[in-house]
Amino acid sequence: MMKTLQITRRTLLSGLGLATLGACTGGNRLAGGEVDEGAFGNPTMQNMLVMNGEAPAVSHLGQRFASSVPTTINFAFNSAGLDATARSVLDQQAHFMRQFPEVRFSVYGHTDKVGSNAYNERLGRRRAQAAVNYLAQRGVSLSRLEALVSFGETRPLVPTQSRERANRRTVTEVAGFVDGNPLVLDGKYAQIVYRRYVASAGPTG
Repeated sequence: MMKTLQITRRTLLSGLGLATLGACTGGNRLAGGEVDEGAFGNPTMQNMLVMNGEAPAVSHLGQRFASSVPTTINFAFNSAGLDATARSVLDQQAHFMRQFPEVRFSVYGHTDKVGSNAYNERLGRRRAQAAVNYLAQRGVSLSRLEALVSFGETRPLVPTQSRERANRRTVTEVAGFVDGNPLVLDGKYAQIVYRRYVASAGPTG
């Protein structure tokens, strides 16, 4: 009887251990593990950003940027030229950026589906470069706009093979913080994120 109870106890403890292990591997994943695309260290890097407060700060500031100014500009067909409306939006973006010199931004280029994939990838990059060049003319350091990515025709807003202005765009997003900035080195992300934004001040230059 005693032997049977001992075996049963060991069996229960063993099952509990396996269940606990399963819970750990299933419920306690590395933060960011789901976005890892096979590059070694991405989940660990994301964990570090979460733990030191940078990832949440980037997310909050990104939301603030998107709620404060338009993040998207559009283009004429087969063009990377900036019209008056696009320049006005970029003026607003540049104004925001100048008030947050500790922050880096990414500009993503997009096209509609007319044309080859290769051509549209190049066109998307030209559009992103045009936006970055204009932001630099408005007083934003190029060192804070270094991430230029073209998605070409791969991420349309409107699913159509035809010409579509809404798909011909660039999108500007908060990318992170400037390495070496005193506030960033001290981890004072809250001072950056919640700094007063003066929307009424006009663009310079």
